Amino acid sequence: MQSAQQLWLEQVGNVLETLNQGVIINDERKQIVFANSKFLEMIKMSADDLLGQSIVNLYPPEDVTPLLEFIARRETHGRALYEFYIPQADGVRLPVAVTSRQVLGSDGQAFGIVTATDISALKQTEARLREANAQLEQRYREIEEELVLAASVQQSLAPSSLTWGGASVEAFYQPARTIGGDFGLIAPRQDRLTLLVCDVSGHGISSALVANRIYTEAISQMESGAGLTAMMQHLNRFVMRSLGGSVFFFTLMAARLNRGASTIELAGAGHPPAMIVSRNQKPRLLESRSAVLGLLADAVDGETTLKVPVRPGDRLVIYTDGFTESFNSQQEMLGIEGLQQIVCDTASLPLVMMK
Repeated sequence: MQSAQQLWLEQVGNVLETLNQGVIINDERKQIVFANSKFLEMIKMSADDLLGQSIVNLYPPEDVTPLLEFIARRETHGRALYEFYIPQADGVRLPVAVTSRQVLGSDGQAFGIVTATDISALKQTEARLREANAQLEQRYREIEEELVLAASVQQSLAPSSLTWGGASVEAFYQPARTIGGDFGLIAPRQDRLTLLVCDVSGHGISSALVANRIYTEAISQMESGAGLTAMMQHLNRFVMRSLGGSVFFFTLMAARLNRGASTIELAGAGHPPAMIVSRNQKPRLLESRSAVLGLLADAVDGETTLKVPVRPGDRLVIYTDGFTESFNSQQEMLGIEGLQQIVCDTASLPLVMMK
């Protein structure tokens, strides 16, 4: 005749056998008194080999302590949730999510019902994600190193201070990001001095690459002695031919001072106005006469250049919109008027301090 405990185990076991999760029941001595077929499949043991064993004996000594902590938590709080593993007969450790509860049998004896869900697929996915993240972090570090090198190269191309005849030139360069699409050129020759500031649309690596192509072409044009209008027409054709269909366009402002001349020649394409600063006068704005370059074949027409009289002590300021889009101490965008005021306020300073 069955005891009350055996009858209770049989009734509970019939229910647990229908679950798609591995389930065992252990008594107060931590001995396994029931295992459903799913758990036997997960541990790869027969019921005859498993039933009657202590749960503790299934695990190596180094894992017994955390196991006992989980059991103690269940016995104290009535339930416990944790991740552990099932030691399979072939030595493989099957990762599982465990839900355990403390219950009383029909005779008042305490039992532990332990439900194990196979999470090996989840753990494999997590491992792949960790590996992918590690590769991404490595690639990110490589990109950061490459950007630092690219920034160093781009910074080395920034124009330096220069004295040419009676003219002095100072330059300031600071990209919005590590690298960018703004650049400046100073090209002194025996009979003329040419200045150019260019701004390629966008920011970052792609803009910097486009700017590098334009930089090289601009140098070639200056060395060949091309006029400012011809140079702008060439750069426009070059970008449209080489980068046709791209989203990039660019603006520029160029200035040329011939030795002994009392005028300076200016040519702009979609660029913020240059400023001529004379002593005790508000800076004059000299607007671009051509459209932005790289989009329209006829962006540069025949009325591109402007000749402006200059006197000793006059200063020419050419810049990109990074200055006008900066904010002052009141968090207001400077705009052209704000920059114009700064230029006016600093015009009496030595040129090197003005930047």
